[in-house]
Amino acid sequence: MLSSVRAALGLSLTCISALSLISPAWFQTSTFSFGILTYCSWPQGDSWNQSCMTFSSLEDIPDFAWKVSAVMLLGSWLLLAFNAVFLLSWAVAPKGLCPRGSSGPIPGVQAVAATAMIVGLLVFPIGLASPFVKEVCEASSMYHGGKCQLGWGYITAILSAVLVSLLPIISWPHTTEVQGRTIIFSSATERIILVPEMNK
Repeated sequence: MLSSVRAALGLSLTCISALSLISPAWFQTSTFSFGILTYCSWPQGDSWNQSCMTFSSLEDIPDFAWKVSAVMLLGSWLLLAFNAVFLLSWAVAPKGLCPRGSSGPIPGVQAVAATAMIVGLLVFPIGLASPFVKEVCEASSMYHGGKCQLGWGYITAILSAVLVSLLPIISWPHTTEVQGRTIIFSSATERIILVPEMNK
């Protein structure tokens, strides 16, 4: 049951991360918005008539820090997607095929994905000093958006990073000492495993 919940959480967070990656609303003005992979423009007062473009390769991305951020965020999304598929297959696999005494798929993959996502989100605002952003945002600089406001895409990416960083915490088995025995509480099972203490 718990593995199914973790699989659902993993899939949900993968979808939220994908939505934030393709969003062009990381920073925006009244006529222009841009994200990590896309940017859009529209006439003043007519935001329904948008014209959007995608950075088709790393060479098209206007700043080195922005490129590093894109690589980190796409890498973390791929790790999340792999982990979500693995969690799903772990949840639906027959009990005899996968040992239920372990904590399931390696929580380290989730931790690496969370770390890469956080680093990518911290590096991205360095790109606000690029000529591309300065032309749009006027007086923007590193970690300062100028006339551009923070958009929902970047906020969604931050929320996703926070939630992804919490996943490994609930995935690790917890241990405690009770009267000379180690008790392992595994989140993937409903059993308690008693391990006798070895003489020192």
